[in-house]
Amino acid sequence: MPRPFRFGVTMLADSGSRTVWQDKARQVEDLDYDVLLLPDHLSMPAPFPALLSAAEVTALRVGTSVLNAGFYRPALLARDVAEADQLTEGRLELGLGAGYAEAEFVAAGLPFPSAGKRLEHLADTVGELRRMFASGSPAVYQQPGPPLMLAGDGDRMLRLAATEADVVGFAGWSLAKPGVDPQKALAERVEFVRVAAGERFGRLELNLLVPAVSVSGELDLSVVRRTAPDLDDEHILRMPSVLYGSAQQIAETLHGYRQELGLTYFTVLDLHMTEFAKVIKQLR
Repeated sequence: MPRPFRFGVTMLADSGSRTVWQDKARQVEDLDYDVLLLPDHLSMPAPFPALLSAAEVTALRVGTSVLNAGFYRPALLARDVAEADQLTEGRLELGLGAGYAEAEFVAAGLPFPSAGKRLEHLADTVGELRRMFASGSPAVYQQPGPPLMLAGDGDRMLRLAATEADVVGFAGWSLAKPGVDPQKALAERVEFVRVAAGERFGRLELNLLVPAVSVSGELDLSVVRRTAPDLDDEHILRMPSVLYGSAQQIAETLHGYRQELGLTYFTVLDLHMTEFAKVIKQLR
């Protein structure tokens, strides 16, 4: 049996008041998503308090997409993760990344190490979290710990994800480079993970972040253009993470991604969650 689909929403908008934020969480649930996710940027809501607030009024799973490991010491992060896992009664999913925005490190009063050092800190953090959760101090609700997602595109990051994560996240736009077929690029990255994971590959859930969706006809490419300014529209429209067409056509595309690449977990931005909900209806 193929792995079932899962669908998440990454919330970018300010949480506003408690009432406004919880209404947004209810909307995510009403649209039949599985997971509500928050990124980790200084200009956005603090992830753990906002996730706990969303979990209070929904049955959604909640998660980070993704925490900047460079902002945290492992013991302090373990405490926050364990408490959030307990208070949500096992609905927490932990996404971690190495951090990339130098300006945010500076604003936080932290040094900005090299990419290799940031990745080394991420790997150490993953190891320490696993060790502490296995020891029972701090105690987590889910055993042996909340599902771990590691997201990235480079060889070192994907090798770490393949060997340590439960969920491997692919950020589709960063795979697209001028002169490179984006569909082939994603297939190559998935194959890299397959080889690096070895026998554990079958247990991995593969996630694709979708920055642009259109079922109604008008496709907003502003997010992709900001993150991939060197690409023309023709190239952007060939990216596997840019979905447009009828709800049925997009559903067929996702069925193809599952069959050919093993991708089953798709995350959209809150900007597009109502549009993508039309696709979800075709896939449930």
